[in-house]
Amino acid sequence: MLNTLRNRTFRHLFAAQLVALVGTGLATVALGLLAWQLAGADAGLVLGTALAIKMIAYVTLAPVAAALAERLPRRAFLVALDLIRAGVVLFLPFVTEVWQVYVLIFMLQAASAGFTPAFQATIPDVLPDERDYTNALSLMRLTEDLEQLLSPILAAALLTVVSFPVLFGGTVAGFVLSALLVVTVALPMRAPAEAGQFWASTTKGIRIYLATPRLRGLMVMELAVAAAGAMIYVNTVVLVQARFGLGGSQVALAFAAFGAGSMVAAFLLPSLLDRLADRPVMLGGAGLMVAGVAVTPLIPGLVALMALWAVIGFGFSLTQTPIGRILNRSARPEDRPAVFAAQFALSHACWLITYPLAGWLGSAFGLAQAALGLAAVGIVAMVAVLRLWPAHDPAELEHDHADLAPDHPHLREGHDGTHRHPVMIDPLHPHWPRRTA
Repeated sequence: MLNTLRNRTFRHLFAAQLVALVGTGLATVALGLLAWQLAGADAGLVLGTALAIKMIAYVTLAPVAAALAERLPRRAFLVALDLIRAGVVLFLPFVTEVWQVYVLIFMLQAASAGFTPAFQATIPDVLPDERDYTNALSLMRLTEDLEQLLSPILAAALLTVVSFPVLFGGTVAGFVLSALLVVTVALPMRAPAEAGQFWASTTKGIRIYLATPRLRGLMVMELAVAAAGAMIYVNTVVLVQARFGLGGSQVALAFAAFGAGSMVAAFLLPSLLDRLADRPVMLGGAGLMVAGVAVTPLIPGLVALMALWAVIGFGFSLTQTPIGRILNRSARPEDRPAVFAAQFALSHACWLITYPLAGWLGSAFGLAQAALGLAAVGIVAMVAVLRLWPAHDPAELEHDHADLAPDHPHLREGHDGTHRHPVMIDPLHPHWPRRTA
């Protein structure tokens, strides 16, 4: 994985992601403390509302931001969004009312809804070789998991010498440094966007997603992942503290086990994907997650829970890391930002459903019933994936174009209007070909 860092452009982009992640991690801790300062015992309600606002911003604004990004210089767009995020966080230490937190969180996540998909869509242009790209995806997955482990530790260390509002200063510094690192590289030229109305550009990614069988399957697989993941993120604290009677440090250990399992998978994935196709790897990962959540009611104590959470974390990385490869395979270079934005929006829509579902089931019926209910959602989603994403998913499809003249340039290598090539939804292929071989 580290060989990808020899590419200067990717090295700077990776460093930009790293410092932004660390800054975001510090802000997560500081936001919790800010919520406690403003709302006291109702801090959980404030944070839950802020999380819902974050998801709503992601789901609604990512496709709009992608359409806007098509019309703006790529590097300037990324730098501007980094600086907007820094500017918004700069105001957080000075808020005095809960509603101000909600407004700033919406603005912050609106900028992230534009930045993250555009950044992700840039990486395959920087690393066009598929193995290099796979290594980069694994490295970035590993970094995200490592950040979840280290940022709280860093925040705790800083809080021994400074007050929590200073943590927001670290977040501002992270976003500013990220912008400076992006400025230092020349990004590959993006394929020009097709002329058309803004609304058509906004919905393009969703339309490509819904018309591509493997992407429809991926969308439903994200529901299975979100169902299992919601059990981890929402109910771990209740499991550890209410069921096992332990404290906050043991909650941290449980989350660390989840992150450690994900990191192990990130290390193994490049070699694994050399031997296996994406579909069975991702199905196996989602199956591990759903099965792990289903057996959660049988867990007797913390050690067993940590082992199970590590297995689920392993499955989480198996499902999430190859997503970039699937999207890259399913879209033309000029359509990648829109498709990455569609993935970003649709996956967060799944989490927007499962987060409150996990909390409601746990509160109304108990943790065992919550685990079984979320596992049932995951099983239904997995069955749908098997139906939507064909096992036979070749790189090239044989198909015809009854609507094209025999001498059309697109058919120059075919015979009688029939030819074979990798298919992506585009103006010449508005629907997935039915004639395959």
